[in-house]
Amino acid sequence: MKPNIIREKLDAGQPTIGTRIHSHWPAIVEVVGHTGLYDYVEYVGEYGTFTSHDLDNLCRAAELYDLGMMFKIDQANQHYLSQRAIGSGFGAVLFTDCRTAEDAETCVRITSPDTPQDNGRYSSYMRRNCYMGYGGGPAYVDAMRNTVVNLMIEKGEAVKNLEAILSVKGVDMVQWGPSDYSMSVGLAGNREDPSIADAKAEVFKTALSMGVQPRAEITTPDQAKEYLDMGVRHFNMGVDISVLYGWWQNNGEELKKAVEGA
Repeated sequence: MKPNIIREKLDAGQPTIGTRIHSHWPAIVEVVGHTGLYDYVEYVGEYGTFTSHDLDNLCRAAELYDLGMMFKIDQANQHYLSQRAIGSGFGAVLFTDCRTAEDAETCVRITSPDTPQDNGRYSSYMRRNCYMGYGGGPAYVDAMRNTVVNLMIEKGEAVKNLEAILSVKGVDMVQWGPSDYSMSVGLAGNREDPSIADAKAEVFKTALSMGVQPRAEITTPDQAKEYLDMGVRHFNMGVDISVLYGWWQNNGEELKKAVEGA
């Protein structure tokens, strides 16, 4: 079994820095690895298109650089696809649309081994994370226990049930989702509304007070200060599709002005 980089950092009380990708091209993971600056890459499977082969290949690329991998999945397909991702070598799963403590318990059970002690739903599979041979041995069971469970807090109902969700044993991290939250409370597109900011602050404050690590998604390093001042130490910066769009937009405008003005 491969080391779980994200779990090791969490257990050691160390900060983590990740980035997100929509593309399933393994070379993007290699490019991130070449920087030597990131702890993990999050593959945003909720938005991207992929096959089981892609999940395997993303993890192969990550392992070349001792990078961790996190998989974000939509709720409708979370059981099968998150387990396939774990079998490919992903050490963390970011579950979406969590609303209640019962939802959180389901997420934990999906990633936990099917033992009497764990009451999980992850069985003995012959997948990439345990070649060569079926899982089920002590090392396999320990590896499943080490899977990092991250939950999106992105619904009005989830904020109302926040303490109950955070009390679920096995929830390691939470991630604030302003777009979904604003839509769920009737403020679609108004992410800067004061009530949205208040809800965000409450989520981070409550998570920290209850010993569950919150993660902040940022686009530039200067945005980290707000969260660092709160006590947040886990960050995910940038997403490939936005990085590309920003470059093409800004430089395209400049070139267009230069060409038209010539």
